[in-house]
Amino acid sequence: MKKFLIVLALASVSLTGMAQDEPSLKYSVATNSFWSNWFVQGNFAYTAFYSNEEKHEGYAKSPLKDFRRGLGFSVAIGKWFTPGIGLRTKFNAMDGKSVISTNADVNKIKYWNLQEQALLNLSNLLCGYNENRVWNFIPYFGVGVARNCSYNTYELVGSAGILNTFRVSKRVAINLDLGYNLCGDDFEGMEYAWGRNLDAAHDRWFTAEVGLTLNLGKATWNKVPDVDAIKALSQSQIDALKAQLADANAENDRLKNLLANQPKQVEVPQSVKEFITTPVSVFFNLDKTEIAELKDLVNVQALAKYAIENDNNLLVTGYADSATGSAPHNQVLSEKRAKRVADELVKMGVAESKISQEAKGGVDILSPISYNRRATVQIVD
Repeated sequence: MKKFLIVLALASVSLTGMAQDEPSLKYSVATNSFWSNWFVQGNFAYTAFYSNEEKHEGYAKSPLKDFRRGLGFSVAIGKWFTPGIGLRTKFNAMDGKSVISTNADVNKIKYWNLQEQALLNLSNLLCGYNENRVWNFIPYFGVGVARNCSYNTYELVGSAGILNTFRVSKRVAINLDLGYNLCGDDFEGMEYAWGRNLDAAHDRWFTAEVGLTLNLGKATWNKVPDVDAIKALSQSQIDALKAQLADANAENDRLKNLLANQPKQVEVPQSVKEFITTPVSVFFNLDKTEIAELKDLVNVQALAKYAIENDNNLLVTGYADSATGSAPHNQVLSEKRAKRVADELVKMGVAESKISQEAKGGVDILSPISYNRRATVQIVD
């Protein structure tokens, strides 16, 4: 056991040294759904058994001895709850050795071992998540039950080990699994049959397994969006547009006053007419039909008042951004946004007969793309 812990410590030091040279993507990740980040594993297993019954017998300790070794397989299913923490249910079975003598044929048994194991991906925990990392170093520990099928005995069993995975693709990795198992002294089922008065001890075995991991469902983790930065950026864009609209509204008022003070016979300049017909925008949040900020309606109200005083018709046009959502969805969304603004115009006193609506669906007229989440109101002939 001491040698196993020394190997584990050396491997950890080696991992830290190698990780310093590997490009890593150190960022927080978003939690995935329950059905994401599952995996299944299948391995060929080599096992070396050490029994309670051999205590004081002086048998050779080499794990390669024929009277110790067994060949079998293991299968597992598990899930990563974060890039660094996971669980797996592991079953391994086939040929084993009771090690009650140095005769391999006498020692033969059939057994199985079922455990629940906690996995700690130190590569991700210490070095940051990187979906393209070639080598992942994953210590684990677990508990379960083992059965000696040849002697019909059961024992609780604990385990610890190191799972190394080597990336082949997003879905496939090669496994190298080194484990240590420890259980009660009745697993061999031979203490009383052989009439030995043994001190309290434990049966144990080491495993070396090679196989494949198959990742199921969504096998990666997405970076957590910087919500504060997104909000700040969106708000700054909206504020810039509002400043432009405020300036346009002020100029509109100036021109209206200029027109009011002109003799009636003076023809309205063409530039004034074009300015009066400039659309006023009302903005919406992503996939929403509620107006983002009611302050946008101040500009709409000024235009509505002008239209009422001059008996003008108004056109409300709804838009969605083409970067998100399907075309049919964006068409419906733009229709709802136009309807929402038209309802506000009616509340401001504009007759429904003076309001027409149209919807443009998803567009990329303005940049950045978020500016297209809007409805416009303009005076039409």
